[in-house]
Amino acid sequence: MSSDKILTDDFFKSMFGVHSPWLCREFPSVAEGESHTVLYEIPSDGNFNETLKPKIGEDKWDQDHVKLPCSAHNVYAIEDNDEKVLKKWDLIKSALSKPIHNSQEFLDAVLTYQSGFKEIWKFKALHKFFNEYWDEAESKKFFDITLPEVVKLALSLPDLIKSPIPLLKQGENKSISFTQLQLASLFANAFFCTFPERNNKRRDSEYKTYPPVNFNSLYDGGGPKVMEKLKCICHYFGRIYKDKPNGVVTFSRHHIPIDDCPDWNSCSSKISKTKLFVDSDTLIEDASGCIQVDFANKYIGGGVLRRGAVQEEIRFVSNPELIVSLLFAEVMAPTEAIMIIGSERFSTHSGYSMTFKWSGDYKDETPRDSSGRRRCAILALDAKRFPKPEEQYTKEMVDRELNKAYTGFSIHTTKEVINFPGVATGNWGCGAFGGNARLKSLLQLIACVEAGRPMAYYTFGDVELRDDINIIYNLLIEYEITVGELYKNILEYCQADVPRTNLYDYLKEKVKK
Repeated sequence: MSSDKILTDDFFKSMFGVHSPWLCREFPSVAEGESHTVLYEIPSDGNFNETLKPKIGEDKWDQDHVKLPCSAHNVYAIEDNDEKVLKKWDLIKSALSKPIHNSQEFLDAVLTYQSGFKEIWKFKALHKFFNEYWDEAESKKFFDITLPEVVKLALSLPDLIKSPIPLLKQGENKSISFTQLQLASLFANAFFCTFPERNNKRRDSEYKTYPPVNFNSLYDGGGPKVMEKLKCICHYFGRIYKDKPNGVVTFSRHHIPIDDCPDWNSCSSKISKTKLFVDSDTLIEDASGCIQVDFANKYIGGGVLRRGAVQEEIRFVSNPELIVSLLFAEVMAPTEAIMIIGSERFSTHSGYSMTFKWSGDYKDETPRDSSGRRRCAILALDAKRFPKPEEQYTKEMVDRELNKAYTGFSIHTTKEVINFPGVATGNWGCGAFGGNARLKSLLQLIACVEAGRPMAYYTFGDVELRDDINIIYNLLIEYEITVGELYKNILEYCQADVPRTNLYDYLKEKVKK
């Protein structure tokens, strides 16, 4: 038995009294409804081994739905004849159906239907990747074998997506479920930069509150991080054309009105309500069966299509289906979170940020639930950025982070019970965002207590932090401290004239009085 398997078993036995995370209750099954759009026909016999049929609906071209490149409304005017318009999809099909032997021909094809960017898009990173960075034999194999299959996948969009995709807007509690093959086709279209009206960066742009989804910004990036992300993407395409995935992925936006968030000052639940497991060696993505926290940007995906290569971006290129969320997920407000259930991992990696590298293939053996989704739940939570670290030590900011964490952790929960699975998290919003790990660990613990979820905390190699969290947690248990009491003590610390590195020492003195 591998050390990872031993760790997982020990963790779940200590937290849940069972040996397997898959004995935990499933998330709600996929069901079509007012708040859940399903883009395929749900098999009545529960058989997800066959190709799922797309659900047929009416094409929509409005502010509430994704504007697809294959839509009949996606048109362009012929030069010198504004009155005659043609379907842009026909132009896209013509451009991509011609042989593409290298990165320059790739760019020429894209500029055929994105002609407004002929003087802007140079795809320097893409040229460098295929001409200098990647192995010559691998590049040739990609253009000769893989890319024609990616073209087929992209051009199959009208056959795979037959009903409108709603936008997941702010203030909504809505879900969308896709087949993995549908997501692959959408991803392939982003790869070829076909999505209309998603390249306009003007302040009055219709999509100014959405992340960019076409890959042009990645292709015009630079540096080793972009090169390694392109390896992940090419590897994904190399996998799925050989073995088409047949699972399901659900994207859910969760919103809680600010007035419905807990009154943290008066919360009477004891910290002991939540079991805590702390580890310094394991990565969040290896916490099988837990809700795995994505340290997200408020624009989901962060810099995944640019130069970013920290926790969120690495996760998104390892599980490329996550990148499709950029197509329909509006920027997150302070009491909103996005959960993605069912995505598949295709790549392994080493390093972080400047040292990030694709390190090989990953065979995802995560079991599927009754709806055909892999039992992998990824929770996108955007922490507040603190350019000046002192700014986090205010009631406003403590409440903001508590409410954000609670919004995410309380998705699909039931009151007055322990809600499984638990949350796998770590130094959320620390590092480049300036958050203090000792403060953030306690705020997430408080949110887990109120949401009724166990918590696994991974310190990313920091043994001292691991031990400090265990010590303070055991002290809080020993003295039967409640959420309200801990919250008040944290606020007192924020207002006290003490060195900001001594939060745990401060709490030890307060708790023992």
